[in-house]
Amino acid sequence: MQQIPVSLWTLVAGVVVTAISIWIGQNHTLMPVQASLQAPLVDGFFNVMFTIAIALFLVVEGTILIFLVKFRRRRGDDTDGLPIEGNVPLEIFWTAIPTVIVLGLGIYSVDVFNQMGGFEPAGHPHSAAHVAHQPGSAIAATLSDTEATTAPTIAPTIGIGASPETLNKPADLVVDVKGIQYAWIFNYPDSGITSGELHIPVGADVQLNLSADDVIHSFWVPNFRLKQDALPGIPTELRFVATKPGTYPVVCAELCGGYHGSMRTQVIVHTPEAYDSWRTENQIAQQQNLNQVVAINPADLSTSEFLAPHTHDMGISAATLESLVIGQERRD
Repeated sequence: MQQIPVSLWTLVAGVVVTAISIWIGQNHTLMPVQASLQAPLVDGFFNVMFTIAIALFLVVEGTILIFLVKFRRRRGDDTDGLPIEGNVPLEIFWTAIPTVIVLGLGIYSVDVFNQMGGFEPAGHPHSAAHVAHQPGSAIAATLSDTEATTAPTIAPTIGIGASPETLNKPADLVVDVKGIQYAWIFNYPDSGITSGELHIPVGADVQLNLSADDVIHSFWVPNFRLKQDALPGIPTELRFVATKPGTYPVVCAELCGGYHGSMRTQVIVHTPEAYDSWRTENQIAQQQNLNQVVAINPADLSTSEFLAPHTHDMGISAATLESLVIGQERRD
């Protein structure tokens, strides 16, 4: 019986491994639903890496299993193994292949980063102080003069900015995002709205100006495939376009303290009509809330009492607010 050449077995194994790895790499369900214009770019890169990883796994583990069976110790065989000392062509081969893979992935990742706007983080500054001076802004009644004058006004130079298609074009919507232990606060300079949730219209080019008051936080929306750190004293930017209406989780991806795990909120992507309705309703509600705050003398209230009316907008409970205030007082 004629023996099948090793080269033919290798060719067959290569075809099978390639087919399996490509199918798994392109048909897995590991990622959440795509909801931004940037998500397909990230998923495409992830799928390529996952395909390569599957292929390497099958080759390495398959070789181990074959060798375990083919070169196992037979009963009664106490002889030494063959004195094999190395193979220069093989060593060159298994060094060259990973080198080519790493270089290719590096070039691909730079292209994806560029298409997402990673090389153009230069937005228009809208700080908390700017929001404080907007008509009807509820935050105007809660910022001290010192906070208003010392808030950062430098344009973000770090983060995900304009894509090549939107370069030199202003964003459709700018939102100032502040991370604090342990909540996200969203300020809308164009309307004076302050919210504990991020509300945006679908299809709009949105620019988030991120900052932090205490420690490093990280603004992460898994469905958008986007994550950007919020740094104390250093403004950062995150610019994106949401493509699917819905409600998606926002998670802090940087360990920021004892209650880091509870630092969660959500981004709600509206249709343009629903977003306009939400903005109108909140402008009216926050104007009424502002009038109530101004009618009370803040000097007569404790910190928790003063901030209590804003717990809903901040996206936290009254109990959480009380614990935050107590913790701050202890640190002071």
